[in-house]
Formats: sequence, structure tokens, C-alpha cells
Amino acid sequence: MAVGLVALLDDIAAFAKLAAASVDDIGAAAGRASVKATGVVIDDTAVTPQYVAGLAAKRELPVIKRIAMGSLRNKLLFILPAALLLSEFLPVLLTPLLMVGGAYLAFEGAEKLWEMVSGKHAEAVDDAAAKKAVDEDSVVSSAVRTDFILSAEIMVIALNEVATEGFWARAIILVVVALLITAVVYGIVGLIVKMDDIGLHLAGRETGWVKSFGHGLVKAMPRVMAVISIVGTVAMLWVGGHILLQGTYDLGWHAPYDLLHVLEDAVHGVPAVGGFLVWLVDTLGSAIVGVVAGAVVVTVVHFIPRKNKH
Repeated sequence: MAVGLVALLDDIAAFAKLAAASVDDIGAAAGRASVKATGVVIDDTAVTPQYVAGLAAKRELPVIKRIAMGSLRNKLLFILPAALLLSEFLPVLLTPLLMVGGAYLAFEGAEKLWEMVSGKHAEAVDDAAAKKAVDEDSVVSSAVRTDFILSAEIMVIALNEVATEGFWARAIILVVVALLITAVVYGIVGLIVKMDDIGLHLAGRETGWVKSFGHGLVKAMPRVMAVISIVGTVAMLWVGGHILLQGTYDLGWHAPYDLLHVLEDAVHGVPAVGGFLVWLVDTLGSAIVGVVAGAVVVTVVHFIPRKNKH
């Protein structure tokens, strides 16, 4: 009886050690997957603040919360199951689907670029209450659509990093990545858009340097938000172009990406700044592809139907 109890306790201890090791492995894999997706996370963080530009200050955090919940819903209810099932049964479809998302990102970036150049914007709504409702709903809808593409890219990058893990381990890792990245991205976004309020709070303090810092923060934030808006547009073009470049390479058309690699190799050996120049070439090349692809989609969506109508 005692021997059987000891054996049972040994089995339980061994199982507990195995479970602990599995948890450690999953945590480490989730960390690696999150790091691999860092580039797209930065783009996601840069893109999102532009969506709340122009909203009343008291509505910024509620709108960001709605976008964050939409982002989490994207990742957990749609992208994660689809990515797992496709990776298990139809992995060949992952690249074309990502390329469709890349084309959509390029379209959004090119459309915003066209609005900057042409000065054309959506027609204003006269009724203030109706404008507020339409603006918030359209802001959230547009942000969640864009987030869907960025989230899909993040999750697929994470999935590729843990492709050798078992099905359920992959599922748990992707859930951890989804929760972690959503919290980080929208926490930083919330901090960015409320930075002017923090400045106002500091400006009301009695300490001289704190008050001066607060005033400086308030004055700087409009410029910071303008820069973030531009960075967000560039990020959509950059990420969309990169997805398209990588997709064409994976599907067998190597020429565009090979040309970019030739240019990267040409600047790689430059002393002190070689690494930065490689990044710059990759970024500019991807952005150019995004602009070209986005311009084509913008033309098809906006100008060709109008021409046919006339």
C-alpha cells in the first residue's frame, strides 16, 4: 500500500515537472514569437493614434478602448482559429491571404497620401451630434479593419516562429502573444494621445521645472501627433509593400526581392552606418512597392468606376 502511494506521488511529481517545463517552454516560445513580430507592432503603434486625431479629448480613451477590444476580437476569434486551421490543413493559402491584406494596407496608405496631396477629404456632417456619432463609428471601423491586417501579420509571424510546436501549444502561444501585444500597443497608444492632458496636469504644479516641462509637453503634442499621423501613413505603405514583396518571393517570383537584397548588400559594408543603411534600403524599397500597389488599387476603386459612370 505504502509502495503504491509512493509510486503514485512520484508519478504526480514527474507530471508536475513536465507541466512546469511545458509552461516554461510555452512562455519562452511566446517571448520569441513576440520579439519576431516587433517590427509590425511598432507599425501598429504608429498607425493607431492618427485615428483619434480631431476627437474630443474625453472621447479619446473610450474610442481607443473600442479599437483595442476590436483588435483583441480580431486576433482571438478570427485570425487565431483561421491561422491554426490553415497552418494545419492548407498552409499554401497563408501567403496569398497575407498578400491580400498587404494590398489593403497599401491601399489605405496610398489613399491617405492622396488626400494629403490633393487636399480632398470626406464631406462634413452638418449636425454636430450626428457628426460625433458618425465620426466615432467610422473611426473605430476603419481602425479595426486596418488592425485586422496588422494583427494577421503579427500572428502569422508568431506562428512561423513556433511552427514546430504541437497544435495546442501553438494555440496557447498565439493567445499569449495576442493578449500581450494588444495590451502593449494600445497601452502605448493611450499614453500618446493623453500626453497633452498629462502636460496640462504638470503645468499646474508649483515646481518651476515641472511646470515648464508641462507647458512644453502641451505645446509639442500637436506637432507630435502630426508626425505620428505621417509615420502611420508611411508605416501602412511600408508594411503593405513588405508583405507583397515577401509574398511574391514565397510564391516563386524572386526578382523584386532579389533586387532589394542586391541594394542591401551594396550598402552593408559601409563603416559605422552599414546596418542602418540596410534597414533604410529595405524600408524605402518596401514603401515604394506599397505606394505603387496602393496607387493601382486607389485608381481602380475611386477613379475607374467614376469614369465609367460619366
